[in-house]
Amino acid sequence: MAESLSPPDELLRETLAAVAPGTELRDGLERILRGRTGALIVLGLDKTVEQMCSGGFVLDVGFSATRLRELSKMDGAVVLDRDATRIRRAAVQLLPDPTIETTESGTRHRTAERVAKQSGFPVISVSQSMRIVALYVGGLRHVLEDSDTILGRANQALATLERYRARLDEVSGTLSALEIEDLVTVRDVCSVVQRLEMVGRISDEIAGYVIELGVDGRLLALQLDELIGDVGADREFVIRDYVVLGRKDRTLADVQRDLAALTSQQLLDLSQIGRVLDLPGGGDALDAAVAPHGFRLLSKVPRLPASIVERLVSHFGGLQKLLAASVDDLMSVDGVGEQRARTIREGLSRLAESSILERYV
Repeated sequence: MAESLSPPDELLRETLAAVAPGTELRDGLERILRGRTGALIVLGLDKTVEQMCSGGFVLDVGFSATRLRELSKMDGAVVLDRDATRIRRAAVQLLPDPTIETTESGTRHRTAERVAKQSGFPVISVSQSMRIVALYVGGLRHVLEDSDTILGRANQALATLERYRARLDEVSGTLSALEIEDLVTVRDVCSVVQRLEMVGRISDEIAGYVIELGVDGRLLALQLDELIGDVGADREFVIRDYVVLGRKDRTLADVQRDLAALTSQQLLDLSQIGRVLDLPGGGDALDAAVAPHGFRLLSKVPRLPASIVERLVSHFGGLQKLLAASVDDLMSVDGVGEQRARTIREGLSRLAESSILERYV
């Protein structure tokens, strides 16, 4: 479903999970805020961090929220291991490269940003005056918010996802009926891909909220899973049905990456999507006819292995030939016996009937 994140974004998500409500580290940060003291915490120790450390104490003790709170009362930073399971240094002065650019003004925040950029480890800064917790991951800065604020935004996003999903189901049903009737156009394919991409993007946003909410996001996670279903697989099947993969060494991952690179404004333009998919007419001929290979419809047949789907598509070459195939024709495919052939034949027939009924009734 979701595209792979860039390394800074992935590291930010990992850090958010480490400081989410319900974790020992988050408990420690809350204690520091309640105590009205500041803190500077580095999540990782290597030679680069050691070279930046001056003074303080060398420790190697298990991490706990109360220990973090007590050590933060002293001037200087606290250095934890990468998993935040042990405290390695305390009350140290951090001396990062002063030539590293920073947009921060406060001494603690400037140090935090520079250490994060120089070391590559996440750094947490707790502001004593502003009473905020800021995460610095590479060149990224993220301010932690309370669960109620995040839940408010997450619920708005969830309502949007519900509308997107309803529209996706509608255009997907229309596409299925048109595939059965052999009346699919570039516009129909682009409309489904557009909605799949929209659903994917809003679900990624909600997934980020789930990570940040920790134990407070369990219900949200269940709602997200119920709404998303197998959207990721559907997008893959649509692409494989209509995009000529292998042309100019273009892979499925390349197509998905190009779709993810579209801006929100570009995603509203069906012609732009058609150009990314490299459909007939370069995407500009939205009414041009196209025909599916059959991956998407075959995926809806119960208990049909992916390897058999591949062989069926390779053997028949298109959905219309699959729909017209008899049981004997299907049995000519390697791995398809009489029982499986009947299952495929009956499954495709039921899908054809239901798709037509949904469209016209």
